[in-house]
Amino acid sequence: MALIRDIAQVCKSKNAGPFYVTIDVLFEDAALYRRVKATGTLNAALFAKLYGVAEEDVLFTPYDTASAFKATLPRLVPAGDFGDTDVYGAQQHAPLLDVDIPLNA
Repeated sequence: MALIRDIAQVCKSKNAGPFYVTIDVLFEDAALYRRVKATGTLNAALFAKLYGVAEEDVLFTPYDTASAFKATLPRLVPAGDFGDTDVYGAQQHAPLLDVDIPLNA
């Protein structure tokens, strides 16, 4: 098992407009990216569970050419609205950092 925080080169989030946030997970090593992708752990269902949104509202895309995964999902509170604690969406990737990826040795 390997945590995203330990194996991804980049894991970041940002606003995709005031009502959506996008999360990117990038791997420097294409072979490692392919191993992570083969596990099927990173998917729309995982993002829905971590962020409390409906799975059908998650746009999840693996980008093989960039060795990256991208997920775009609705913000629970629009950017800048009352109750918003992260106006830029820059800290929304945190729940993903502790996801275990079952990599075979």
